[in-house]
Amino acid sequence: MPSPGSAQESAPTSRRSKITPERAQELYTAVLDLLRESGYESLTMEGVASRTRCGKSTLYRQWGSKPELVVAALHGTRRTLFSDIDTGTLSGDLHEAARVVDATSGKDTALMHALSHAALQNPDLLCALHSTLITPAIAAIDEMVERAVRRGEISADNPAAEYVAAQVLGIMRARSLLEGRYPEDTFLARFIECAVLPALGIPASPPAPEGSGT
Repeated sequence: MPSPGSAQESAPTSRRSKITPERAQELYTAVLDLLRESGYESLTMEGVASRTRCGKSTLYRQWGSKPELVVAALHGTRRTLFSDIDTGTLSGDLHEAARVVDATSGKDTALMHALSHAALQNPDLLCALHSTLITPAIAAIDEMVERAVRRGEISADNPAAEYVAAQVLGIMRARSLLEGRYPEDTFLARFIECAVLPALGIPASPPAPEGSGT
């Protein structure tokens, strides 16, 4: 019989959906909290069952394995951070993205550290992280750039345009690795003004402070 903590263990192929959306959200929240607290390797289906007072067999029947449950938790609790941003200018969009990152960075730092380390050892988890978090974020930033091209803010052949997503997402990861923390609004705003916008030929224009009324 496979160990309940094994990432490879699986449930019977038949799945029955008896968990309500509200209950699923409780389970997903518990999964991500446990990841932040102890890391991916220490996460077990038994631990999730204990934290949520859910039968372990129910978890296996519904999700089958630890990687599947983690991916479901990411899908179920997160939406693309930047997908709803459209301020009318690329500068405004990127600054709004910085504010969104700042609002979520407290919990995301520990979670991303836990998952990033585990993903290096687990190709299935790495693929899931790309499809759930990275690819949608890249697509959202690329759409910001495409809108800027359509508005005439930047030239369609600007060589820096294709690297905006890499710059913005890359600095998030780089700072967490180098300094042990996620970049906050102020840091990202300065990076956007000093590195991203100049490469695109857009004049730096920091957003007005909140509450300024301008």
